[in-house]
Amino acid sequence: MNIQEQMELLSRGTLEILPKGGLEAKLKLAEKEGRPLRVKAGFDPTAPDLHLGHTVLIEKLRQFQHCGHQVVFLIGDFTGTIGDPTGKNETRPPLTHDEVLLNAETYKEQVFKILDPKQTEVRFNSEWLGNLTAADMIRIAGKATVARMLERDDFEKRYKGGQSIAIHEFLYPLVQGYDSVALDADVELGGNDQKFNLLMGRQLQEAYGKSPQVILTMPLLEGLDGVNKMSKSLNNYVGVAEPAKEQFGKLMSVSDELMLKYYELLTDVNLDEIKSMHPMEAKKQMAAMIVDRFHGEGSGQVARESFESQFARNEVPDDVPEATLPAEDGSLWIVRALAASGLTASNGEAIRMIKQNALSIDGKKISDKDYQLKPGGPYLIKLGKRKFLNLSIEG
Repeated sequence: MNIQEQMELLSRGTLEILPKGGLEAKLKLAEKEGRPLRVKAGFDPTAPDLHLGHTVLIEKLRQFQHCGHQVVFLIGDFTGTIGDPTGKNETRPPLTHDEVLLNAETYKEQVFKILDPKQTEVRFNSEWLGNLTAADMIRIAGKATVARMLERDDFEKRYKGGQSIAIHEFLYPLVQGYDSVALDADVELGGNDQKFNLLMGRQLQEAYGKSPQVILTMPLLEGLDGVNKMSKSLNNYVGVAEPAKEQFGKLMSVSDELMLKYYELLTDVNLDEIKSMHPMEAKKQMAAMIVDRFHGEGSGQVARESFESQFARNEVPDDVPEATLPAEDGSLWIVRALAASGLTASNGEAIRMIKQNALSIDGKKISDKDYQLKPGGPYLIKLGKRKFLNLSIEG
């Protein structure tokens, strides 16, 4: 792939690429020197199983591999015992080293469902951090200031709020940054909540006389609720190791808007093609694609057929009436759609039915009275047990 093609693929879905123009300059230098870029992403194995939120970074690493670059999948077995304070409003209890190593083994099994092992260098940061002496650590700490640390949003809030910040939490960004020194990283990827730590890597590389890395920040992936970051604790996640049928069913529950974000961050599929498809078909294709990735080719089609068979058993009649309504300001409020189409006698009745969990659209339960229908369709509307409508929305 030429530089322009690489830039188009590698910048897809990113929030920031810093410094501006830095990635293109690194790609040109690598081409000139006839070598691949060293692209690093670090993962602290604080839980045994990965979910799709974690795979946003892994998918971007796969894209770098597709462009011919060397990926360094860094397992933070040392930093994991410190506990990343990012986004936490209180000191986080560290894991034991044995817990971290156990989780790391499951990570390796799961990531190679996405990454090419031949282009992946798996490293553990205890290789270099575990050998640092107290004097070494003090010298690294001398490369940053307390004022700089307190620029970090979560530290600043805790300091101003009178909440405790343990000294070891200041060390976390430093040792994560030192990873980039030890690995000679050209590029480092991270979630947008990791920006401070990624920039610390640049700062330390410069302090040690090395060429500073380019950083790419990726958005955090919302979970199935469409609001909160995907998390096992919030039960809004799709696990990498979950059964195919469960993965497919969960993915079919995401909103149309979130589906597009999943396509952008988890696949290479052209988004214009997706936008031209019926949302239900696009969602089924996305779900099947992701199931194939983690369970082998063909697994997605099997899961799809199972889902469609179950959906068919909901006894949708053959003679479903059809209707078309105009959008208002780019979409149509579901309450207005139900009343205007005659499925309910009034907006009030529509709201009551939605609150009673009696509404589904394309087989998905809708409990949000503010739900908006985008132009397109037909959408299969089911209200209660017996009311059906194929509704199209004109843009």
